[in-house]
Amino acid sequence: MAEEHRCQAPGGHRLCANNCGFFGSPATMNLCSKCYRDFCLKEQQQASIKSSLSSPSSSSMSTESACPPPSWTLPDVKVDSPVPVEETAAATAEQPRHQPNRCMVCRKRVGLTGFNCRCGTTFCATHRYPEQHACTFDFKKVGRDEIARANPLVKAEKLEKI
Repeated sequence: MAEEHRCQAPGGHRLCANNCGFFGSPATMNLCSKCYRDFCLKEQQQASIKSSLSSPSSSSMSTESACPPPSWTLPDVKVDSPVPVEETAAATAEQPRHQPNRCMVCRKRVGLTGFNCRCGTTFCATHRYPEQHACTFDFKKVGRDEIARANPLVKAEKLEKI
């Protein structure tokens, strides 16, 4: 009798019927989520084998009734375009590892206190100024563009001379 009490967890929760160590729920026939998924897959495989021998119209009814879904559902995740594994592995291998947590001049670790320059790199407190790291960003051009945008050219109409 002591062994029976060890199989059940306190609080009314029951361990999985397959004794895998996880908790099961009455909605999944006292199976944990993994065992329930495996059970559903077995049922569907058996139903598909049976349906290959019988008519295809009765197979859809047998698969739905064999393994009812649990009362709770997970949100669906939409995938726009699946990317093959070979392409993603090749893309990551081609790109050099950029370490944004190091100064690009002295290679000193900067952590969260690093300064991002407009040229797109990270620098320590010593090399954060454009003069210290030979910045390639054209500050004059950006300034001219901002002034031109803020002060549009206004032309007055010509006056007629008398």
